[in-house]
Amino acid sequence: MSAEAAKKRKPKVIRSEGGTPEGKRGRADGEPDVRLYNEEVELEGRDPTQDYDLYKCTCESLARLMAEIHELKVAGAKDGCVEIEERRMQGCIHFMTLKKLNRLAHMRLKRGRDQTHEAKQRVDALHLQLQNLLYEVMHLQKEISKCLEFKSKHEEIELVSVDEFFKEAPPEISRPHLTKEDPHQLTLARLDWELEQRKRLAEKYKDSLASKEKILKNIEVKKEYLSSLQPGLNAIMQASLPVQEYLSMPFEQVQKQNEVARHLPPPLYVLLVQANAYSQACDKNISVSVSGDVDEAKALSKPPEDSQVDVAHAVRFQKRRRPTLGVQLDDKRREMLKRHPLSLCVDLKCKGGRQSSFMHLASYFLYGNVLHLHFYYLMNLNIMTVKAKVSTATDLVGAVSAGELLNPDTLLSCLYADDQGMETPNPANRYQFDKVGITTFGDYVGEMGHPYIWVQNLGGLQFPSDRPEQHTESFLWKSLSASHMESTMKLLQGRLQSRLALHKQFSSLEHSIVPVSSECQHLFPAKVVSRLTRWTTITHQEYMDLPYTQHVTRAGLAQDTDLYFLAVVERGTACLQAAVVLNPRYPEVTPLFALSLNWKGERSGRTDDNLRAMESEVNVFRAELQGPRPGYQLLTNQLQRLCLCLDVYLETERQDDSVEGPREFPREKMCLRTVRGPNRLKPFKYNHPQGFFSHR
Repeated sequence: MSAEAAKKRKPKVIRSEGGTPEGKRGRADGEPDVRLYNEEVELEGRDPTQDYDLYKCTCESLARLMAEIHELKVAGAKDGCVEIEERRMQGCIHFMTLKKLNRLAHMRLKRGRDQTHEAKQRVDALHLQLQNLLYEVMHLQKEISKCLEFKSKHEEIELVSVDEFFKEAPPEISRPHLTKEDPHQLTLARLDWELEQRKRLAEKYKDSLASKEKILKNIEVKKEYLSSLQPGLNAIMQASLPVQEYLSMPFEQVQKQNEVARHLPPPLYVLLVQANAYSQACDKNISVSVSGDVDEAKALSKPPEDSQVDVAHAVRFQKRRRPTLGVQLDDKRREMLKRHPLSLCVDLKCKGGRQSSFMHLASYFLYGNVLHLHFYYLMNLNIMTVKAKVSTATDLVGAVSAGELLNPDTLLSCLYADDQGMETPNPANRYQFDKVGITTFGDYVGEMGHPYIWVQNLGGLQFPSDRPEQHTESFLWKSLSASHMESTMKLLQGRLQSRLALHKQFSSLEHSIVPVSSECQHLFPAKVVSRLTRWTTITHQEYMDLPYTQHVTRAGLAQDTDLYFLAVVERGTACLQAAVVLNPRYPEVTPLFALSLNWKGERSGRTDDNLRAMESEVNVFRAELQGPRPGYQLLTNQLQRLCLCLDVYLETERQDDSVEGPREFPREKMCLRTVRGPNRLKPFKYNHPQGFFSHR
C-alpha cells in the first residue's frame, strides 16, 4: 500500500451490537455521534504477549521481503517492476505495524510509570501520616510525663497530721462528713486550716514585735543610764594605773606560768619558749599555756634520797599484793607509757588573711576557729605526743561526707610527707616494747596521742632515721625547735583552713551543687548541662574493690591515710562515676580521679581513650584548676571540669541519624574539631574568652 492510499484510508468505525456503526449512531437531538479511532481504547483490549508475537512475525516477514527484493535485484529485475513494488507495499505495511507496536509499547510504559508514581504518592502520603502520628504520640508521652512529674506547691508545706487536724480544726473547716471520704477535699481542708493557723501566727508575730519594741526602748533607756556611768569608771581606772604598775598586776598571769614552766620536762620547756618567741615576733594569734598537776611535777623533780622511804613503802606494798603475771605486765605497760604530769596547750587561731568570696569562706576564717594542740611528754619513752581538737565559730553540721575532715585522730596525719604518727620515732622504744609485750604503739595513740616526727622536732628531740637519706646531723635542742617552728605553724594553720573549706564544699556537694567562685568562672562556660547527683564517702577497701581503680592501687597512689569519695555525674541516660582519692596534704597534693562511664555499656580509662583523656584533664592540669592561692577551690573546680568534659564527650559522640525524633544530647558546645588522631580523641580544652573547645 502506498502513502497516498494510507492517507485516504477511512477511520475505523465500531459497530454496535445491532449492526449499526457506532460512529453514525444518532443522538437524542438528531445529530450524529461520531467516535474516532483511539489507540488508548484499543490498548486496553490488547494482550502484550500477542503484540510481542506479532512484532516477531512482522520482523521475520520484513526480513524475508527484503531478502526477496535483494534476490530480484540480483536477478536483474528493475526498480519499477510489479514484483518489487508489491513487496515494497507489503514492507510498508509491516513498517506501519512496527510503528504502531512501538507506540503501543511506549503507551504501556507511560501507563506503568504513571501507575507507579501514583502508588509512590500514596505510600508517601501514608508515611507522612505515620510520622505525624508518631510525633503526636511522642508529644503526648512527654506531656504525660510532665503531668506525672508535676509537683504542687502544697506538697512542700508540712501540714499537720490528719488526726491532729480533725482534733484541732473547727467543724466549719474540717467538714468530717465530706473530707473523710474524699482525699481531695481533705487536702483542701487541711490547707485552709494551715492558712488559718498562719494568719493567727502572723497576728501573734505582730504583737510580739510590738512587745519587742517596748522592751528595746526600756533597754535603750537603761543603756543610756549605764553609759553615763562609763566616764566615772574610766576615771577610776585611769587613777588606778599607777597602783597596777607598782604592784605588777598585769604580769601576774605570766609570772605564774613561768613559775609552772620551771617544772616542765626539757622538750616541753623548749617548745614553750620557742612558741612564745614565735608568737611575739611573728604571729599574735598563737597562745601557749601550761596545764596539769604542779604538785606531782614538783614531786618528780625531788632528789632520789627524799623519796627513798616512799619507794621502799611501795616495794613492800607490791610484795604484799603478790600480783599475777598478767597484772605485772599491765602495770609495766602503764609505767612504760606514763606521761609527765604537766602538758602544754598551744592554741592556733586561723588568720583572717585574704578574704575570699569562695562560698563565704570569710565566715570560716574568723578568729573563732581555733586549733587546740595538747603536747605530752612520755618520760620512759623519751618522746612527745600531741592530741588535736578544733573549736569553730559556728556549728559545722549537715555534711555527712565531711565526718573525717575534723576527726582529731586523723586531722594532723601526714602534715609532712609519710608522717602518719602511728609508730614511735625512737628506735630504742622497740626493745622497751618487747619487754612489756607491746606489739605496736599504734594501739595506744588514741589515749597517749600521736608521736609525729614534727612534734619531736618542735621539742628539740631528734632520732636517727631508718632511711639513710633522711639522716641528718644532730642539732642543739633550741636550734632544732626554732628551725621547724615557723614552717610547722604555717602548715598547721593551712591544714585547719583547708579542712574547714572542704567541710563547707562537701555540704554543697551533698546537695548536688558544685560551687564555683567568681575568680574561677572564666575556667568554664556559662552553661554546663551535666550535674553532680551524688557525693558520698567510701572506705579504702571499697575503693580498692572498684574495677576501674586498679591502676591507681597498683601504682601505690591510694594509701590508708587518704580519704576516699565517690562522685556520680549524670546527664540523660549517661552516668559517670568518679572515685576520688583525697590526700591529707590537700591542696598541696592534687586529688586523684578514676572514672567509669555507664552509657551504652561500661567504659573506663583502660577501655576508652577519651575517658583516659578526661582523667588527665582533672588530674594533670593543676595549674589551670587551682584558682587563687592557696588553692582551696581545686576539688570543686575539678568536679566542674569533670561535668564539662562529660558534656563534650556526649555531645561529640556520633549518634544514629536513622532514629526519628530529637537527639538525646544536642550539640551546644562549639568545637573546632570533634575528634582528632587515630584514637579519635575529643576536644576537652576550654578556651576563654573565645568560648570554643579544642584539643591539647
